[in-house]
Amino acid sequence: MRDPIGFLGKEYNELVEKALDWRLKELQGPSEPISMVDGREVVILCANNYLGLTTHPSLKQAALEAIDKYGVGSGAVRAISGTMDLHMELEQRLAKFKRAEAALTYPTGFMANSGLIPQLVGKEDIIISDELNHGSIIDGVRLSRAERTVYRHNDMEHLAEVLREAEKHDPGYRRILLITDGVFSMDGDMAPLDQVAKLGAEHGAMIYVDDAHGEGVLGEGGRGIVSHFGLTHKEVHVEMGTFSKAYGTIGGHISGSDSLVKFAWNKSRTWLLSSSHPPAIAAATIAAIDVLETEPWHVNNLWENTRYFKKAVEDLGFNTGKSETPIIPIIVGESHKAKALSDRLWEDGVFVVPIVFPMVARDLARIRVQMHAKLTKEQLDTVIEKIESIGKELDII
Repeated sequence: MRDPIGFLGKEYNELVEKALDWRLKELQGPSEPISMVDGREVVILCANNYLGLTTHPSLKQAALEAIDKYGVGSGAVRAISGTMDLHMELEQRLAKFKRAEAALTYPTGFMANSGLIPQLVGKEDIIISDELNHGSIIDGVRLSRAERTVYRHNDMEHLAEVLREAEKHDPGYRRILLITDGVFSMDGDMAPLDQVAKLGAEHGAMIYVDDAHGEGVLGEGGRGIVSHFGLTHKEVHVEMGTFSKAYGTIGGHISGSDSLVKFAWNKSRTWLLSSSHPPAIAAATIAAIDVLETEPWHVNNLWENTRYFKKAVEDLGFNTGKSETPIIPIIVGESHKAKALSDRLWEDGVFVVPIVFPMVARDLARIRVQMHAKLTKEQLDTVIEKIESIGKELDII
């Protein structure tokens, strides 16, 4: 008789044999730059908590007050009885912060992409996507019935060629959706969004940017990549982002026109069929916007630390690729070297993870450092000394 679930253990064991399985470490306390992980005090350089807002007193107080007033859950999906005044306030505040007509929040960033992309396009349309776009974009594209094509990473000449070919299609496409990450999470480089928007406009394309790692990091006061390039939501039609990184809470969101938001709340099933954010999360996220607007030193510190660390490791001879953000890959080439570097750093009290094939190309294995606004220069110097020592020990530098 067929074993309906026998493949599960077999495939997991194959991952273990290839060292491709995720081995979870346990955070035993708040997400801070120095934290307890698996019973050890370590420097965490692999968190998305760029600004350290997960433990900001204003966010914690807002969450506690919301629990006291509203309880711990909303009780329903947004479209029925799960829209609280807190959710509306958050979206109004977010739209104002992003300088957009309107904004809409989702339970997660993944759900924003997987739930909205398939509604924006259909079988009469085409999606044009950067080859290094995030998995949530890829899943959203797959769920659509649109034709899809990929352009080489950040290659504007190739994008222009792909757009010209799309225009020649017979019969003509109803819509062209041009979609890119803002900050690419494995390499820390940015999409040239101004050029993407310009090329898209020449062909009447809808421009969609996933700015998960640019939120709270890029642009004026952390307003993101649209702000960074001096663009508006007339040029970038869908600006998607998350609260689960620099904002310090959780959730996804889109910003753009009032029509976009009304379309999404009537069409996007991941929004329609998912319960809304707990009131504590909505309140804490409003507080995070307050912090971004009134305490600019968090973003400033993040960039100071980024520049300091990146220059130091490059001066030592490490390859940081094309990084231009607080995501700083230290590219070592072979997978076993990346794993050895990660393991040795862990032994010395630095928590980073190796990124190896198939997440990156076989010869571009790396550890990925994500900078933190609350790290001191002394702490960074200690990490840099350890990276130098272990890098020499492993013949990386």
